[in-house]
Amino acid sequence: MNYEINMHLDTIAVIRLYGELDHHATEKIRDQISRTILQGSLKTIIWNLEKLNFMDSSGVGLILGRMRELRAVNGQTIILNPSNTMKKIFQFSGMSSLMMDGKEKDAIMHARGIVNG
Repeated sequence: MNYEINMHLDTIAVIRLYGELDHHATEKIRDQISRTILQGSLKTIIWNLEKLNFMDSSGVGLILGRMRELRAVNGQTIILNPSNTMKKIFQFSGMSSLMMDGKEKDAIMHARGIVNG
């Protein structure tokens, strides 16, 4: 499991996940993102799942947990380019409205509209 985190304007984090997201990988990502949220500047996380091949329940928990942390600071979550299987999982989890297909730059512009709304 590989991942990248890129910050935009100190308020938007784009997290690109590659390969397989399981319990071991989620711990590392969780700690890093939670610290950033607690610092107070992060308002939006865009999870780019375009190159993610597999995600178990801990991956869903990772996204849900960070979503809850962001809500505490009036933040937003965007799930970008999930596979068809992942779309079903997120729909069953009540996160349909958070999903988006497209390019990162479009998701960033969408987030900036939400944040600056």
